[in-house]
Amino acid sequence: MRPVLRDVNLDVHEKTFAAVMGPSGSGKSTLLHVLCGLDSPSAGTVTLAGKELTGLSDEQRTLLRREWVGFVFQFFNLVPNLTVAQNIGLPLMLQKVRDPRNDPRFQETVEFFGLKSKLDKAPHELSGGEMQRTSIARAIVHRPRIILADEPTGNLSSKAGREVMEFFRRAVDELGQTILLVTHNPRDARYADELHFLRDGSLASASTLRGKDINEDRIASCMEELGI
Repeated sequence: MRPVLRDVNLDVHEKTFAAVMGPSGSGKSTLLHVLCGLDSPSAGTVTLAGKELTGLSDEQRTLLRREWVGFVFQFFNLVPNLTVAQNIGLPLMLQKVRDPRNDPRFQETVEFFGLKSKLDKAPHELSGGEMQRTSIARAIVHRPRIILADEPTGNLSSKAGREVMEFFRRAVDELGQTILLVTHNPRDARYADELHFLRDGSLASASTLRGKDINEDRIASCMEELGI
């Protein structure tokens, strides 16, 4: 059976916005699953905040994800019969916070994402951009070690997608979050501090871009060189 990922060596530093870019089927989602312990690699190791994951039991990995990882998905994955406030507060409830709305982290997060007037609404009453902001707020409210984002603007308009990416950028700069984004969209990749390219399950390490090199021309050039 052909491996999905091969010889992947990726370090994401604290308080960094890292992005991995590649076409559909290149292994981007599998990479996220391996990094958070949802899937186990057949070889190699995965270390999250100094904790080696591959030797942990399923229960231990589940508890670690609950405390240390926030997830943002393309299709929001909000609980439809819960309000915005209840969706955002779910990670705090899992941490045994009795009233999430009174927790300072909840209040700061709601203010940060501009959702204060939407707290009592159901997800279906929100726009696509508001639903994704709610999803990000839920991922960030408990201040995880890392946020993993899988094509978070793929179901949004260009304007809403831009707003979402600006919130990600601010979360790193103002809240000190660590974010790993996987995408096939150059517009999203431009917001990152470092950009890696994944093709056929392998990282093209020689093509990593950082800082001011992450611009449309350089991204397009790397994509052409790699046949992405």
